[in-house]
Amino acid sequence: MNGPFRWLIEPFTHAFMQHALIAIVLVGVICGVTGTFVTLRGLAFMGDALTHAIFPGVVIAFLLGGNFLIGALIAAVIVSLGIGVVSQSGRLSNDTTIGVLFAGGFALGVALISAQRSYARDVTSFLFGSILGVSRADLALTTAVGVVVLGTMLLFRRELIAVAFDRTFAAAMGLHLWRWDQLFLLLLSLAIVVSLQTVGNILVLAMLVTPAATARLLTDRLPAMLTLSAAIGAASGVFGLLASYYLGVASGASVVLIATALFALAFLFAPGAGVISTRIARALHFGHPERDLFPADDGDGPGMPSSAGVDERVSNIPY
Repeated sequence: MNGPFRWLIEPFTHAFMQHALIAIVLVGVICGVTGTFVTLRGLAFMGDALTHAIFPGVVIAFLLGGNFLIGALIAAVIVSLGIGVVSQSGRLSNDTTIGVLFAGGFALGVALISAQRSYARDVTSFLFGSILGVSRADLALTTAVGVVVLGTMLLFRRELIAVAFDRTFAAAMGLHLWRWDQLFLLLLSLAIVVSLQTVGNILVLAMLVTPAATARLLTDRLPAMLTLSAAIGAASGVFGLLASYYLGVASGASVVLIATALFALAFLFAPGAGVISTRIARALHFGHPERDLFPADDGDGPGMPSSAGVDERVSNIPY
């Protein structure tokens, strides 16, 4: 195929790249939407812990010759429920419970797989992803889980938003906070599971947090943040695949690096929030704050601030 966009189309003429494209777009959207609530609720540590705690499920599935996504899915459900049950006792905080189950689960997985003689290649694909090996069955499972996650979040969006933004108000409305926390924890676990094969255990947290953090820099409105986060996640996946194809680097790492680069651009240049863009705006609009406060002649004498309005001008200077 000839033309200026040949470089964009050519990689996806291969069947394995088409499967990878569908998988990474699905994962980008799922993680983008779920990650918005992770970011707003400050649950990044929770996501990191879950990615490691489900490791024994993956190992057991591997040892039994089954689909590791199904093993991870079962482990995710068990771990998320376990965190809720232990933390509900009131004696231990949520973070402590997560830390205990995170370390114990990961250690169990390492112990199980280290007993096998040849496991290095399989562990590597789990840790760093193997998106180019995605099969039709994997795509079907990813799609099904994605529909469940996004459909549930859409159905219960009001309750999830209330619990995320104002837990006191949510409790006053009669919402059972623990149950809604458990539901979100389960949805988060499912989002992590479907991301394992694309970006791997180590990098899945980046797909949950980085697109959402980038969207947070670009908007203050939740609907816009959800849409932007999903779009950034999907775009990072597409261009990450292209970079992996042409540069010969790991696909999961490429996707995360693209997402990180987009975050860096937003951090520097986002309108109203970027480090550089806000300084430029401040220099253009408040180039001489002393002169603005003390005009040459405002009725009270040259070079003196007027008695009316000076407080307002001071309050408007964005220090």
